[in-house]
Amino acid sequence: MTTQVKSTHEILQRLDNEILVFDGATGTYLQQHGLESGGCPELMNADAPDTIRGMAREYFDAGSDIVLTNTFGGTKFRLKHYDAQDRVHELNALAAEHAKSQAGPGQCVAGSVGPTGEFIEPLGMVSEAEMYDAFTEQIVALEEGGADAVMIETQMVLDEAQIAIKATRENTDLVVMATMVFDKGPRGFFTMWGTPPEDAATGLREAGADVVGSNCGNGIDKMIEIADQMRPVVDCPIVIQSNAGIPAYKGGEIIYPESPDYMAERYKQLAEVPVQILGGCCGTTPEHIQALVEAVK
Repeated sequence: MTTQVKSTHEILQRLDNEILVFDGATGTYLQQHGLESGGCPELMNADAPDTIRGMAREYFDAGSDIVLTNTFGGTKFRLKHYDAQDRVHELNALAAEHAKSQAGPGQCVAGSVGPTGEFIEPLGMVSEAEMYDAFTEQIVALEEGGADAVMIETQMVLDEAQIAIKATRENTDLVVMATMVFDKGPRGFFTMWGTPPEDAATGLREAGADVVGSNCGNGIDKMIEIADQMRPVVDCPIVIQSNAGIPAYKGGEIIYPESPDYMAERYKQLAEVPVQILGGCCGTTPEHIQALVEAVK
């Protein structure tokens, strides 16, 4: 049975006749603005607020309709690696406040919720209730900080994504978006746990997501294939946030091969699928987002 989804939020209303644009990479930006290798991005919400606000401002200025918060690893499970598990509410609320402070008319903020890095019993040591509570703690803080939506992103395990969707539905009024990561093998696209795009899309939708899709993991050409597989099986908007290709290590630097112009032409193809929300993931910059806006707006 499909969970009832709300249809009155401004974001969803706009998707009836408008393509919305997300921002680009968070990690890539922060690494270029002071985040040390192995450092905790979420701590920058408290320790480098000007950088976090500046990131949101650059993406909004580039034309993003929706900007993500700097909270990909904002659950207690991920923050525990940095001895910050008691700062979940503080760091997530701050991140939402920073992004929201830069939003102008018609610009929105989505709280980024990444994987916990844990496995549900019996594969792992965490119960469904513990994972639900961890997601709830993070997502409630994002809403209190001013987020308009939540983006449950880069998920690899459908069960975990569904728990995060449930936590959002039962404890907030946020628009719920959810994306999963797929790799292409001899038999096609699958998550690392064997879920194909069609099953992921329907599973996320049935759990109550307003918007479903894919991010990360692939260059934009493969994202077109993934979107083509998802589109026929769901009745809701689709979101695609593509990497700027598969990175390579050259001259001591990580280089992403897909230029803004290269991606812009393919964003046009995604818009024709149709994909209603388009954005960037690893390696994409404000310049990529500006090219995206010019291509599809």
